[in-house]
Amino acid sequence: MGLTLSLLAACEEAGVSIPAPKAPKPKPVPVESERLATYYSQVQADLLARGLLRTDGGGPDTPFTPDMLARNFEQIAFYDEYVLDAGLERAAATPGQLRRWEGPVRVNLEFGPSVPESQRATDRETLAAYVPRLARVTGHPIRQTSGSANFHVLVMGANDRATLEKRLDVLLPNASPQTRALFTNAPRSIYCFVVAQSAGSTPNAYTSAVALIRAEHPDLMRKSCLQEEIAQGLGLTNDSPRARPSIFNDDEEFALLTTHDEMLLGMLYDPRLAIGMSAEDARPVLYILAREQTGQGF
Repeated sequence: MGLTLSLLAACEEAGVSIPAPKAPKPKPVPVESERLATYYSQVQADLLARGLLRTDGGGPDTPFTPDMLARNFEQIAFYDEYVLDAGLERAAATPGQLRRWEGPVRVNLEFGPSVPESQRATDRETLAAYVPRLARVTGHPIRQTSGSANFHVLVMGANDRATLEKRLDVLLPNASPQTRALFTNAPRSIYCFVVAQSAGSTPNAYTSAVALIRAEHPDLMRKSCLQEEIAQGLGLTNDSPRARPSIFNDDEEFALLTTHDEMLLGMLYDPRLAIGMSAEDARPVLYILAREQTGQGF
């Protein structure tokens, strides 16, 4: 730098006109979607470095008994994480009633314009492998569709806000301002979520659901969100710090649905449990189902 300045000074004294060097162009400020993609990539890398986001489904280090499975089910199926239609307001720690789907579940993926085709293909493959698994473990009619759906999975990013707003007008026309804001302006600490709805005279029977998966997620986090939100939208609405090995736990130890979670879903759709049943009434049945699921019947 000193040499360059020196030469410039000498040339100016000799009367030679040299244009001033151009100032470097300022680097463009990343748009919101790019900032989120960078952030979530860092989050995933950090979790993996700490041995989290496991995809092995658990093993000898994560044993659980039928009694533990029954207690986990009660906490996850009968309690809510958030108050319905109230944004991120935490729900009271009081049990509700059993909720699940009564009719067939038809799952559809929708993408925002910003989502590249390569990512769309990956997500379709994930869903195509996952939906039959859910149908098998629940014994309930669940299928993927590109047509008329009642479980809508929206893979959209920050740059797709206009598209998202239009879809919410159709899919959640009666949603509260808090719920709409959660879809369109969620804090980055919310990776994904689902809103399930009921209609008619059976308020505990789900008839539709809308899940939002951030398009900015790297592959494993996006796959994790797809699996968890669809499973939660089937009726396992809460998380529990005691559930292990499980995706229904905010510690992020497991990224994908585990065998423990398959058992929870099997219990949820067992005909011996009825929609609207209280936790107290269901408790004796839960311990029977848990023993059956684990192969440790009476």
